[in-house]
Amino acid sequence: MNVVIIGTGYVGLPTGLGFAELGHDVVCVDIDNNKVDCLNNGKITLYEEGLEDLLLKHLQSKKIFFSTSYGCIKNADVVIIAVGTPQQENSGKANLSYIYDAAKQISNHLDDKYKLIAIKSTVPVGTSDEVEKIISNQNVDIISLPEFLREGYALYDFFNPDRIIVGSNSDKANELIKKLYSSFCGEKLIFVDRRSSELIKYASNSFLAMKIHFINEMADLCEKTGADIKDVALGIGLDSRIGHKFLNPGPGFGGSCFPKDTLALQSIAESYNVELSLLNATINGNQKRFKDIANRILEFVKDIDYPTIAIYGLAFKNGTDDCRQSPSIGIIKHILNKRNLKIKAYDLKALDNAKEMLGDSIGYFSDKYECVKDADLLVVLTEWDEFKELDFDKLEQNMKAKLVYDCRNIVKSISGNFKIYKVGKQ
Repeated sequence: MNVVIIGTGYVGLPTGLGFAELGHDVVCVDIDNNKVDCLNNGKITLYEEGLEDLLLKHLQSKKIFFSTSYGCIKNADVVIIAVGTPQQENSGKANLSYIYDAAKQISNHLDDKYKLIAIKSTVPVGTSDEVEKIISNQNVDIISLPEFLREGYALYDFFNPDRIIVGSNSDKANELIKKLYSSFCGEKLIFVDRRSSELIKYASNSFLAMKIHFINEMADLCEKTGADIKDVALGIGLDSRIGHKFLNPGPGFGGSCFPKDTLALQSIAESYNVELSLLNATINGNQKRFKDIANRILEFVKDIDYPTIAIYGLAFKNGTDDCRQSPSIGIIKHILNKRNLKIKAYDLKALDNAKEMLGDSIGYFSDKYECVKDADLLVVLTEWDEFKELDFDKLEQNMKAKLVYDCRNIVKSISGNFKIYKVGKQ
């Protein structure tokens, strides 16, 4: 099949490469000339394990191409909209301008051939209806095809989906989707109406966010009572009705999805005069979490004049270079607003993106042991695998104080004179 993907970000690029791997002919459209040129020359524009290899493979096989022109839509069987829906300024609502701009461009390039338009971007309930009004073509079906790709694991999730939700009002569209995903088992495809599909994505992310907030609150209770959150989470997770995923305590949730999607769902509910009390508590609690962790970090160095704090991890999670709504970035900003001190930071992939957000307010290091030189405290804020096994001899040679605050509970063992503090454990 001929597939056109509108957008080459954290959803569009993995999706396009995934369909190319399945044997479809793919054109990815983006308005950024530099990004398109880079991708056509085999240069990856975001970090995700496996993306670069797949990009080079399918540029060579000619299964994928990148363009700034919407003209390729005329040859398409399926057009997938995968543009961003960022949070509006001063509002929790989703900014749908990129969706509507894409719909207008698609409408301008349609002919008499039947087209299936699939909205993969995360959008509020009723967006498919609005796109249908914009395109207004009898030879077009509009469906909701939400993505469930985790950053850092997007390719794995594409090829190993829990489910493929299809919000459709058309039997013809359903048959085309079955053909598009023919490589997957049929039971993975779940057909619902469009509005249910749009809400499923928001509900899924919000439920996971609530689970994270819950375990963080339990971690606080463990610290007060003397219980161990590791044991508590294990006991909770073994209940098959709950499961162990998203029961890892930490500095709060971040990234491009959970913060904006919870706010968007809150906004949707308010527009229908429905109160989502658990969701509201999750949003407020997560914002407070950043400040609480920042205050705990400051407590460690309260008796030191102009202390130096080393930070391990700037990306919002491991496996990605994305720093949008990163707990690490938010915590650093709170720390800098509270005290006059020095912060030095190391991250495996996210230094450039972090610098765009924090500027010269902190120091950036590409070597994790150079980063801790003369530090009074080391704080682990992102769960990169390389932080699990640290060389404490090297840390001891460089650090001023032998103190580690592991906010992700991933450091496996310590040695020497170091003292380590973990979340949810006295």
